[in-house]
Amino acid sequence: MNIFNFGSDSAESDVRNANRISTSDVDQLAYFAAVNGITEQQARDLIQKHGDNLAVLVKEARKLRELE
Repeated sequence: MNIFNFGSDSAESDVRNANRISTSDVDQLAYFAAVNGITEQQARDLIQKHGDNLAVLVKEARKLRELE
């Protein structure tokens, strides 16, 4: 693995950070929403408001569920 990530190797550039959620990854977004009991739109809204940190998003999703 190229630690400087200068190459264009698609296998290296496809590495995902397990602590981040991406709105561009439809499957990842759908899974996060389902696991956390919220809609995909609510998940997108949380990411837009709070960023992509998984721990923060789980905490905020829990708050949303408690309000319903």
